[in-house]
Amino acid sequence: MEWQVRLSRALREVTGCARTYVVPFAEAEGSAHVHFHSVPRADDLPAPWRGPGVFALRSRPEADQVTADQADDLARALRARL
Repeated sequence: MEWQVRLSRALREVTGCARTYVVPFAEAEGSAHVHFHSVPRADDLPAPWRGPGVFALRSRPEADQVTADQADDLARALRARL
C-alpha cells in the first residue's frame, strides 16, 4: 500500500487533483495477474464522471483527451517525484 500513498501524493503535487482513485482489476479466470489504475480526479469533475463514472471519460472525443506527449510529460514529472 505504500506505493499507492506515494503515487497519490505525487499525483496531487503534479496535477493538483482532489483525489486519486485506485482501481484494481483481476478478472482473468485462473490468473494470479492483477493490475491497478491510478486515476487523478479533479475537484471540479462533474458528478456523473466521479467514482466508477470516471471510466466513461475514455470514450470522450480524442480532442478532449490528453495527448501522448502530455502523458509522457506527466509520467516524467511523476517519476521525478517518486
